[in-house]
Formats: sequence, structure tokens, C-alpha cells
Amino acid sequence: MRVRDLLSKDCIDLNGSASSKSEVIGKMVDLMEKRGNIKDKETYKKGVFAREEESTTGIGEGIAIPHCKSDAVSAPGLAAMVLPGGVDYDALDGEPVNIIFLIAAPNTEDNVHLEVLSRLSMLLMDEKFVSDLKSAKSPEQFLSIIDAAEAAREEKDSSKSAANSGIDVVAVTACPTGIAHTYMAAEAIEKAAAEMGITVKVETRGSGGAKNVLTNDDIENAKGVIVAADTKVPMDRFAGKRLVEVHVADGINKAKDLLKKATDGSASIYTASGKEEKTAAPSGNAGHQAYTHLMSGVSHMLPFVIGGGILVAIAFLIDTLAGYGATAGGMFGSATPLAAFLKFVGGQAMGLMVPVLAGYIAYSIADRPGLAVGFTGGMLAVAGNAAIAGYIDTWTSLGSNTGAFSQFIQKFAFAADGVNTVSGFLGGIVIGFVSGFVVNWLKNITEGLPDSLSGIRPTLIYPLCGILIVGILMCFIFNPIIGLINTALSNGLNAIYNSGAIWLLGLLLGAMMAIDMGGPINKAAYVFGTGMLAQAASDPSLETAAFISMAAVMVGGMVPPVGIALACKIFPKKFTVAEKSSWISNIIMGASFITEGAIPFAAADPGHVIPATMAGAGVAGLLSALFGCTLRAPHGGVFVFATVGNPLMYIIAWLAGSAVTCFLLGVLKKDAE
Repeated sequence: MRVRDLLSKDCIDLNGSASSKSEVIGKMVDLMEKRGNIKDKETYKKGVFAREEESTTGIGEGIAIPHCKSDAVSAPGLAAMVLPGGVDYDALDGEPVNIIFLIAAPNTEDNVHLEVLSRLSMLLMDEKFVSDLKSAKSPEQFLSIIDAAEAAREEKDSSKSAANSGIDVVAVTACPTGIAHTYMAAEAIEKAAAEMGITVKVETRGSGGAKNVLTNDDIENAKGVIVAADTKVPMDRFAGKRLVEVHVADGINKAKDLLKKATDGSASIYTASGKEEKTAAPSGNAGHQAYTHLMSGVSHMLPFVIGGGILVAIAFLIDTLAGYGATAGGMFGSATPLAAFLKFVGGQAMGLMVPVLAGYIAYSIADRPGLAVGFTGGMLAVAGNAAIAGYIDTWTSLGSNTGAFSQFIQKFAFAADGVNTVSGFLGGIVIGFVSGFVVNWLKNITEGLPDSLSGIRPTLIYPLCGILIVGILMCFIFNPIIGLINTALSNGLNAIYNSGAIWLLGLLLGAMMAIDMGGPINKAAYVFGTGMLAQAASDPSLETAAFISMAAVMVGGMVPPVGIALACKIFPKKFTVAEKSSWISNIIMGASFITEGAIPFAAADPGHVIPATMAGAGVAGLLSALFGCTLRAPHGGVFVFATVGNPLMYIIAWLAGSAVTCFLLGVLKKDAE
């Protein structure tokens, strides 16, 4: 289907203007309505905005391609607008957008919108084409420019098909969403090849499936291969060929360099791994590779944080509406059956986030064999070295061997001395990387096994030895070390409280809530606050100090998600599209005292995010204590504000801390790639 066939002159505005993204989308929908293919304008408009919430369609270079597939559309169509003054569209490159195409597609299985989107993306890679569109004096001229470009494109494709037997380079492009960047990279490579006199064939692996698929003859006759991908592509077919692996963005921005490397003999020979698929893993420095592995874990963890966190927030809301906000105490969030159910389900989902984080970091490093080892390490990070008193009593009654080695195991693996050894998400990150490296090490040392034994490597050797090694490292090294840190922190907090420096206590409690977001340091602060509440129940003289401490704890935990959400809107260039799309869920989780909403951001960029969240949460805790704000409930966020003493100043402390975090993120974080 040609682009020109879907666009009429009534749906083109060459002198558009708008002050915001929402305004320009509204005007684009009005243009689309003139085509007569929209059965329900409001439903269609909601669909366009819903697609923007997933990720921006501002693809950069002043171009946006919003789109929606909906039952409200009776037939496919396009609308176009040129904005000479530009509009802030939250584009990937942060620049204003001045040319927009809106796509409407019926909700059918043929995914016509993806075909149109891919054709548009490739046409818009031509700078002259875009410039000509912006300079068009009438809708008729605008249409003729598109018609001529499509005709030239079709002629080029026809010539390319006829010349396939003389292909110099074959390439594959793919991005996680499988939409614009997949086709932009393909177009950039083809354009650069034409300028360099190189014949190229590019396979695109987009949302609509693989197109222009490479044949065995194509690959066999090519001098080199380029894989520009940020997602899984079939790789074993390139065995024995000189291959260049890069991110899809490099396919767009460095196409000539890639083609030169693929044809001059400097690329490495690719060796097949025997796996059906391999994730393209571009070369780079150790820091970049570590970041790639970390983001693999974070991206898989995010749904557990958001889904589970919002269910827990709803549980608190239900109990509040039922009138238990000030009376349920430690049962708040479980005081009614429905709330208890939602909190249980949400809590189970959130309990999986650290194992998933660790598992997929290990998977990124060591492929599928790393999953089981990483998941197990993550579970140990969450559980810590459990103190199971019944085991110790049983060993005593059975007269079990209590020699030095057994006592060592008893003390550390079962924390018989009662030390808190939960390492949380920081432990999950560490053990995720360790798990991946351990599995790769096991692969290397078992490489020389006879062929008859090679089949047991992934099913027996990797999981058995890997889980054992990781279990020993977690239980005997990482968890005990963090346990000692936790004990020192608790002792320090008690000393400050006993000195009467309540303002300093507020500062420290708030900051501790934002260091590891649900990890051991966060939990040390929370346990101190709830422990003070328990003491106040039996000793009324402690009530003021206990209630002020608990208020500082909760406001400190509410700051990180909200501060990050604000930064996503105020400093959009600092965050990826996926990060920016989670700002609403972070507002909800922050308001619900679910600090874990900030974990994906802290895990992705701990060196910049954690200092910013610590500072903001510390300021909030300090102000809360100085204002004399008190809290009688151990949890709940805004849903228990009825139990807060001096609530107005409490809100001011919360917002001030969030603003500090937001500002520091804008200063400290680098622009996102």
C-alpha cells in the first residue's frame, strides 16, 4: 500500500501551529476526521494518546509519526501537518517537531499501519525529501513530492531485486519496538551503500515480522555482514562470515563506517554458537557492556515493580475508604478481605523483582544457563540467611555433629546469631553479575569434555555447580557483610535518638530510606521507626519521639519515586523513553509509600540517581522533624494522612524533598542515549 493513496489534500495543513504535544495531536485528529474514515473520533483520539503513553512517536530530526490501530477506524488513512515554528513533542532527541504524519488503521490482522509506518520511516530518512515537504506551497505540491519519492523508491527496489546476485554486504536491522528505528537504520545503510558504490541487501525485523529476508545465497555471496540490532536475531546463519555487530542507533548514525568495516576485511569472523538465536552484543568498553547487562535485568524487573506496587497501593486505598486508615495499625492494607487479597498478590509480584533482576542480568551475560543461577542468587538476596530456630533445636536433640565446620555453617548459613542478612536489590545486582560470570567460567572449564558428556553441561553441570557456588558466595560473604552493616546502622540510630538530636535523626532516617529502596539500609530505617512505635505503645513518654521518627521514615520513602517522576517531565532528555513512560506509576507508588518504584532508575544509574534521592529524602526527613510532624501508622502514604500531626507542613516537607531530588537529577544525570 502506497503512502500517497492514504493521504488527501483535505488532510494536509502546511501552516500548522500548536503550543503543546496534546494540542497538536488534537489538531491532527481533526485533520484525520476530514478523510471520513473515523467512526468514533473520541475513541480514536484516546487510542492515539494511549500509544504516546507507551513511548513517544517523535523519532527525532524534527519528525513525529503518531499512529493508532482501533475499532474506531473504518479504513486506513493519513493526515499530515507542517509546523514552521515547531512544537515540543517529547521527541527522542529532545528537539522540536516540525513535520507530523498521523496514521489511522482499522483493527484488523493485516497490521496495515506497520506497513505504512515502515514506508514513511524510510522515505523520511531522505533529508531532501523532508526539506521539500516543508517547502511545499500547496497540498497538491506536497502530494506530488510524496508521489515522486515513492516512484523513485519502487524503481530502486526493483533494480536492487534484479541485482541481488551481486550483493556485497547483507545486513539485519531490529529495534525493541520493531517500528521506526528498524526501518530508519535500514534506510541509512542503503543510502550510504549507494553513495559508496556498494550493493547491499537489508533484512528488517519489525513488529510486522521479518521483511526482505536474507537467503542462504545472499549470505554466501556477500563479503560481509552487518547486524544493527537491540533485540534477538537469528545469528547462526552467518557462521564463517566477517560480521559487524552494533546497536541499531549505530546503523542510523554510522552507516558508512559499518559498511567500510564489513567490506575491507577488518571485521572478525563470526563463529556459530549452536543456539537458535543470539542477542546482538556490540563490542565496547567494560562499562558499556555492564550497563547493557544491567538494563536487561531492569527492563524485565519493571513490570513486577509497577504491577505489584499499584496493587498494594489499591489495597491501602480500600482500607482507607473502609475507615481503617487510623485504626488498623500493623494490619493496614489487610484489614478487609479484598485489600488483603490485593496486598498479598501485589506483594508476591514485588517479591519477585530482585530475583528477576538478578536472573536477567545473568541471562544477558551467560545466556539461558545463567537464568537459574541468577534467579537463585536473587532469591537468597531477598531472603537473607534465614534464622530457622527449629533446625538448631533439632540438631541439638539428635546429637548432630557440632564440630567447628558445622558450627561455622550453622552460624552463617542459618544466621543462628540473629543477624539481619537481607541484601535486597543491591545484593541482587551484585549476584546477577557474579552468576553470569560463574556460568561463563563453567562453560570455559568444561569446554574440553568428551562429546558424549557435552549434553549434560546445560542441564546438570551449569545449574548444579553454579547454584552451589552462588549460594556459598551469598550466604558466607555478601549477606553476612551486609548484616554487619545493618547492625552498625541500627546501633548508630539508637545512639542518635538517645542523644536527643531528633532533627539529625529525621535527616538520617529520611536519607536511609532512599539509599537502596527496599534493601537492608532502607529496612533498617523502617524497622527502627516501627520499633519506636512499638516501644511508644508501652511507654507513653516515647510517643513524641516515636511518632516524629515514623513520620520522617515515611516521608523519606515517599520522595524518590515522586522526585524521579517530576524529573521525567521537567528534564525529559535525561531519561529513556521507557523510563519516562513510567512517571504516572511512580507518582502513585510514591504517594503510597512504595519506595521500590525508584529501583529501576537507581539500578540503571546508581552513581547519579542514589545521591539525588538520598539528598531529597534527607531534606524531607529533616524538615518533617523540624516541623514537628508526627505519624501513628506504620505504612500507607497519603492514605494515612488522617493520622499525621501537622499535615500541611508534612506535605510541604514531602514536596520540598521531591523538588530537591528532581533538581539534582537534572544536574547530575547525563542525557539518555
